[in-house]
Amino acid sequence: MKKVMVVGAGPAGLMAAEVLSSAGAAVQLFDAMPSVGRKFLLAGKGGLNLTHSEPADLFASRYGQRRVQIETLLASFDANSVRAWAASLGIETFVGSSGRVFPVDMKAAPLLRAWLARLRHPKKGPPVEFFMRHKWMGWHQAAGLSTQAGQAAAPLPLAFETPNGSVQFQADAVVLALGGGSWARLGSTGAWVSLLQARGVAVDPLRPSNCGFDVQQGWSAHFASRFAGQPFKSVAISFSNADGIQFARKGEFVATATGVEGSLIYAASSLLRDEILARGQASFLLDLLPDMPLERVLSEVQHPRGSRSLSSHLKSRLHLEGIKAALLYELLSKEQMHDAGELAQAIKALPIMLSAVRPIDEAISSAGGVLFEGMTDGLMLKNLSGMFCAGEMLDWEAPTGGYLLTACLASGVAAAQGVLAYLNKG
Repeated sequence: MKKVMVVGAGPAGLMAAEVLSSAGAAVQLFDAMPSVGRKFLLAGKGGLNLTHSEPADLFASRYGQRRVQIETLLASFDANSVRAWAASLGIETFVGSSGRVFPVDMKAAPLLRAWLARLRHPKKGPPVEFFMRHKWMGWHQAAGLSTQAGQAAAPLPLAFETPNGSVQFQADAVVLALGGGSWARLGSTGAWVSLLQARGVAVDPLRPSNCGFDVQQGWSAHFASRFAGQPFKSVAISFSNADGIQFARKGEFVATATGVEGSLIYAASSLLRDEILARGQASFLLDLLPDMPLERVLSEVQHPRGSRSLSSHLKSRLHLEGIKAALLYELLSKEQMHDAGELAQAIKALPIMLSAVRPIDEAISSAGGVLFEGMTDGLMLKNLSGMFCAGEMLDWEAPTGGYLLTACLASGVAAAQGVLAYLNKG
């Protein structure tokens, strides 16, 4: 019986373990944390977004520059496969109003429990062995790795640090599913980058994705103390970078103590991040009333207000109050606030200047990772025969909405299939 080590017990690693075990491989699953799927469980706290129901072409477009590579993975395990897989675990799903797919009970824990039960007590294939608190430290010094893709390699000895000291394990193949660089406290530390680079593996630097930003010069103490954590609802943002790539979408986001974050910001975060990295700053236009044309806004602003204050006037005529009104006072001068034309223009297109990306450890996910160009179609490293990679440690990114989890699961399937093909060839 062939033995395979899977390093990393997140969704990609667990899926790789399931496919390999069901095919008859003896699977040993390692993770540095005390328990599996910690980031998966935290991501599901507000409702586990498994995947998205939109058409396949639109779904694939969410992966941007890595569309071709991720679309190849989705060919074997797509959004419909995710729902069928969840159903096989006894977890029924539904499509929400936004097209996102959730478990009926909205929770991650029941799905994870059912998944682990199947891995430990499979109907087909040997049970998966779990080794927790095993931190991968690289290769045992005696490791002799093949450097030609497709060539059968000797068993691959890996070194792990445990509470009881250093240990070594070896197998016929290895799947690395070590996550990206966000949420380090849950295990995604990015410590693997230097280990792979030392072996000649090409890795694009890890960067924040689905992240927040600091506004230029920060919010005033008054605005931050009163409105940090409050949402901008029913707004729209638009952005055009120096290369002419445009983004425009309606939704909501949140003010933070130093800037902005939330779903609408995350959707544009890759473009905004890259603009800041390239040019030191970025800006987007905020439409506070996206369902009202500029002409109507101007008409309402110009409407005689009598003895009412400007704040009361904006609330009465445009329903602008709370954080939306406060932002206008935060960013506009007194003269601009009392110029009807400038005020109306600002309500429809208020420039928000961003000066910095929030740290990667605060981000929902990360960009960068192991380059696809350095791997075979089966996700095996070309210069480390028998070593496969899956999940967020690969060089891709996607917005929130189920795209992250779907691609992680699909890559776990693809890596496992690559392992099986490699072992059969050997």
